[in-house]
Amino acid sequence: MDRSLYPGRPRRPLLPLTAGLCAAALVSGCSAAARTSSIPAAPAARTGSAASGQAAAPPRVTNELQTDYQNTIKNVLPSVVQIEAGNALGSGIVYDDRGHIVTNAHVVGSKKSFRVTVATREQPLTARLVSSFPQQDLAVIKLDSVPQGLKGAKFGTSSKVGVGQIVLAMGSPLGLSSSVTQGIVSAVGRTVTESSGQSGGTGATIANLVQTSAAINPGNSGGALVDLNSEVIGIPTLAATDPDIGSGGSAAPGIGFAIPVSTVKTVADQIIKNGKVTHSGRAALGITGRTVLGTDLQPSGVAIVSTTKSGGARAAGLKAGDIIVRVGSVRITDIASLSEVLAGEKPGRQVTVTYLRGGSSKKAKVKLSEM
Repeated sequence: MDRSLYPGRPRRPLLPLTAGLCAAALVSGCSAAARTSSIPAAPAARTGSAASGQAAAPPRVTNELQTDYQNTIKNVLPSVVQIEAGNALGSGIVYDDRGHIVTNAHVVGSKKSFRVTVATREQPLTARLVSSFPQQDLAVIKLDSVPQGLKGAKFGTSSKVGVGQIVLAMGSPLGLSSSVTQGIVSAVGRTVTESSGQSGGTGATIANLVQTSAAINPGNSGGALVDLNSEVIGIPTLAATDPDIGSGGSAAPGIGFAIPVSTVKTVADQIIKNGKVTHSGRAALGITGRTVLGTDLQPSGVAIVSTTKSGGARAAGLKAGDIIVRVGSVRITDIASLSEVLAGEKPGRQVTVTYLRGGSSKKAKVKLSEM
């Protein structure tokens, strides 16, 4: 997944947050404890009444914020589960009291059955796949047997999510179940593209992601990003990596992304009701395409391989062999850039597509269909 977060800066790969089970064993082993024991304790500060033998009372605002944190954790954490899908490990959120659990499509992968550890039981339960929607990297699974006391989380509203808002990330990073980290909403409306293949992602381009500074790590995928009203506002899904650190890149601290709750509810509700997503809300040109290179051997456009019968591209006169180089005012260099433009559009809208045919530049008005 490559996505330039800031103009003029190197493109930062984005990695899905599913952990292998072997990673959990390393983290929970003795090496972590050894590092902790080697750190000397800092001397206690001696100010005011503390110097006279009485502990200084913490500021009232600190107590109130801590209470908000603890109440939120108490309310939401019991609805966050750990999911084992073969050798992969991820998280999920209890969606309702019937045993439906929403998670990431890249957590379930190609698996149909799972082991799920819920807060009310020590032993894992079995679950089956209801449906997966890789285009938005979301999936719903269902417990085969619903345990007593299973509680669905409360899902919030995307329109109320704002930059600077305090959030908590809950899940099973590196297999450490029921872990909680805190941060803020760093930005909203991000559009990023996942990796695919061996990296574990679906390759989906997802719009309107919530960017957060809360620490999220492999295993957090499918978990909960919540506000201090105890409402889920997103599902942590991606982490940025810095390719300048190490041979394969390293995690960029404080840059994580979550699928917005509006998208989560739209997809989950359709899957639970119909067994699949019937209306994606995602715009499409109605083509299959491939990235083509220019004379400088750099990506220079998307060649149309085929058009769908009911798609807008065919209706507008585009055909196989045409090379799309611009949608509206946005330059198209590869499949990822085309996907990112379409992720921000709506089905039914009309866009101007600039394309090359036989070396000549042409334009067409294309009515976007639904993915």
